[in-house]
Amino acid sequence: MSDPLIVVTRKWPEPVEAELQARYRSARLNADDVPLGHDRLRRALETADVVLPTVSDRLPADLFTGPLRTRFLGNFGVGYNHIDIDAAARAGIVVTNTPGVLTDTTADTAMTLLLMIARRAGEGERELRAGRWTGWRPTHMMGAEVTGKTLGVLGMGRIGAAVARRASLGFGMPVVFYDPADQIPDHGVRGASRLDTIEQVLAASDFVSLHMPGGGDNYHLIGAPRLACMKPTAFLVNSARGDIIDQQALIAALRVGTIAGAALDVYEDEPEVPAELRELDNVVLLPHLGSATLETRTAMGMLVLENLRAFIAGEDPPCRVA
Repeated sequence: MSDPLIVVTRKWPEPVEAELQARYRSARLNADDVPLGHDRLRRALETADVVLPTVSDRLPADLFTGPLRTRFLGNFGVGYNHIDIDAAARAGIVVTNTPGVLTDTTADTAMTLLLMIARRAGEGERELRAGRWTGWRPTHMMGAEVTGKTLGVLGMGRIGAAVARRASLGFGMPVVFYDPADQIPDHGVRGASRLDTIEQVLAASDFVSLHMPGGGDNYHLIGAPRLACMKPTAFLVNSARGDIIDQQALIAALRVGTIAGAALDVYEDEPEVPAELRELDNVVLLPHLGSATLETRTAMGMLVLENLRAFIAGEDPPCRVA
């Protein structure tokens, strides 16, 4: 494939699009940034050599049936539960992702969420913008301390470890964690205590930050029974994948005070966010900004291009997942 036909499903940072077009004249960009949808994604798989999707695209098993031209899917993002990678592999399609380059940015977002919900920052800004603030007073909008509180991390991979380091070194937070892997790489986290079950982490923590992959066994990993394990003063933070949380169970828990609050950057049916969730004051909601810095999104795009370069050269792409 000296000049493969490439379909890019969403608009990318300008430096990456320029590099892509410089390397491959037949690359088709999405200047309008409109999602392709199921039928247009199917058409892309039938007609293009390469498709470069993002986490906002849904590629279920039925898209990978019948005659397909595509042989490479370069996902713009580290998570890939939106792609049926088993079906893609059966169709002879290589799938890659972009790990590593977004670790620090996403960890920063998790800490932003944690601080916002602890100090009621979103609620306070809404009050001020609406003209309802009447001035400083001793009992106004009191939040929760962060320094010295216990952080629970579910998933001690790159991002979970980066959050743990920030919490421990920056805020003096003891860290407890759960990870299903037998061996946890040393990501520079010191003094974190590994617990045997998710329930133990939930019960011990003042803040719980989720860093597990979505889909599969992790679908609705956090539902009503596990929310009930948390302290009524505790907060839940999710910058990983939306389907890890049973949203209806979370809404019920927030309404009745099972937990004190939640801070979310991801949702089960993005971009749809339930009205019941949007109406609650004890929840912070961000529009999937985890990796949204110019530097990181550019690095992600360049990693997609490196995966693609390796594939075209007959090499094993560095970030192959299927």
